[in-house]
This record gives sequence, structure tokens and C-alpha cells, in this order.
Amino acid sequence: MTSIPAGLARALDTALDRSVVLGYTRIGSGLRRRFWAADPPAGALLGKHVVVTGATSGIGEAMALSFARLGATVHVLGRTQKKIDTVLADVRTQVPAAQVVGELCDVSDLDAVRAWCADLVGRVGALHGLVHNAGVLPPERQESAQGHEMTLAAHVLGPHLMTELLLEPLRAGGRDGGATVVWMSSGGMYTSGLRADDLQYVQGEYDGVRAYARTKRMQVVLADAWAERLRESGVTAASMHPGWAGTPGITDSLPGFGKVVGPLLRTAEDGADTAVWLVATRPSAPGTHHFWHDRRTRPTTYPVQKKDDREQVADFLGQVAELTGTEAWPATVLR
Repeated sequence: MTSIPAGLARALDTALDRSVVLGYTRIGSGLRRRFWAADPPAGALLGKHVVVTGATSGIGEAMALSFARLGATVHVLGRTQKKIDTVLADVRTQVPAAQVVGELCDVSDLDAVRAWCADLVGRVGALHGLVHNAGVLPPERQESAQGHEMTLAAHVLGPHLMTELLLEPLRAGGRDGGATVVWMSSGGMYTSGLRADDLQYVQGEYDGVRAYARTKRMQVVLADAWAERLRESGVTAASMHPGWAGTPGITDSLPGFGKVVGPLLRTAEDGADTAVWLVATRPSAPGTHHFWHDRRTRPTTYPVQKKDDREQVADFLGQVAELTGTEAWPATVLR
């Protein structure tokens, strides 16, 4: 039940979103909690399986804890066994009845993704949530095991391949109450248009922050394509941004920004909220895009920005399929 009239709530929500600083910080979520959509009910994910990548710190670890509290069996995926074990112990301490499973996989390594997905499919019949949260922000250009630029591999190619290879358990989850795939994007994606002409970032001087923003834009486009492809399957796909949260991704990779905005940064739990809510409640997305923040869909471009050209989107999606060796996109997605 909202404590603010609906019209005023919409106006306030839009003003917060457009202001960026207010909407992305703890001020925005603090105000929106007075009128945003209801929390998932207790036990909403009881008996359900949810995979969270990049779950060994920050927002990913917060998601693992939140999913466990809702009753899910949480598959905590990370690159380092020691960190995975630490998260499992922490979650079990806070939620004694938690069902948590450690999963070792480097999302940027396509061969590792193939091997891990084959193993998971043999262990899990139905998957109800898949959150692509793993992220990197390298200071200089690096390449993955297959020679792909690292942010592209970790944010786009690996998650796309993982989604493709887990379609069987996801569709089973879709038949069993529904399944949701979420890409954890970033508000930084607003600073970049889609660059289908230079996916591997070989043109010009490399900038890690720019590479991060470019691939976060790609995630939004990719999520929309998956949403269209999975229409009527019982599986929904979405992307979201967490606002500005005080996690290692901010404090370590952007220390200057963290110091300036520090007092206003959200907690990791706050940043994780919308992803958990999307998986637990499976809301429908109005319109043709599926980009969320603070439990509402948001524009994918600012008014002064051009929308992504459909030919460039089709080019981008075709390259992603080719680079991952996955099925070509159906015409309904590309048109």
C-alpha cells in the first residue's frame, strides 16, 4: 500500500531517475521504498534453483544471501574456490537452513563455461533463476582464454553462451512456475551507444571504464533479444542496473569516485534488490525493452541520445552468436 498518491509517486520517481545523482544513490532507493512494488512473499523461492555468477563479493554475495532467505537453492558461482567457500560459510551462518552450492567457473573462459554448464545440466533438472552478475573492469586491454577482449568475454560472450547452454533446465523451470534470466548492467551504459563495429575494442586507445560501459550497453541489447526469443516459453529475460553501490567494483576500480560519493553509496543489499525481486516475482515488462532499476522499467537512452539502430543490433547479435558458436538468432528477434 503506497503512502504517497500514485501521480506524485510517478513524478517523484521520474525526477529521481533523471537527476541521476539522487536516483542512483541511497537517497533514491530510500524514497522509492515508500511506493515501489511489494516485496516477494516469504518462501517465494522455496524449492527453486537459482544461479548467481560473480557471487563471491559485493552485490553477488548479497544476492546469494537474499535468495537463500527466500528459500532458494543458491548456486554460488565464482572463479576462486576459497572465496566461494567463504561465501557459503557466511550464508549458512546467517541462514542456518540455507541450501547453497559452490560452483567454480570463469565466465570469461568459453571452454570453462561449456564444461560447467554440461555438469550443471546433469545435476539440476529445473533452473528458476540465472543472474549474470560477474564483472571485470581491467585498467588495460586484456584477453580471455579464447583471445577475446576481457570485458566483452565476461559481460557478453560468456553470459550469452551460458544462457544458451542452460536453456533446457531454464525451460523446465519455466514450466514449473517460471524462470528468469537477469543481466546485471550498469547506469554507466547510458554513456555509450552500441558499438557493433568494434566489439573487441581494437580501435583507438583502450580505456577500461569505456570498455566496461560499452559492454554494459551490449548487455541491455542482449537481454532484450533474449526476452523476445524466449517469449511464450515461461522464461523471462531482463537487464537492470543497481545504482551506485559501495562494493569492490566501485571502491577498488574507481577509488576517486568512491571517495567523492562515498557517503551516498548504496549498500550491496540495496544494489542487489531489483535482481532478487525480478527472479522472485517475475513482473511483466511494459513496452519492448526490459531494463529495470529500483523495481521499475527505465528508458534505455536519455532524451538526447539516439536509439540503437536495428541494423547495428542485428549485426551485434550475429557476431555474438558467431563468436560463441551458438544458434543463429531467429528472424523475429532481428527484425
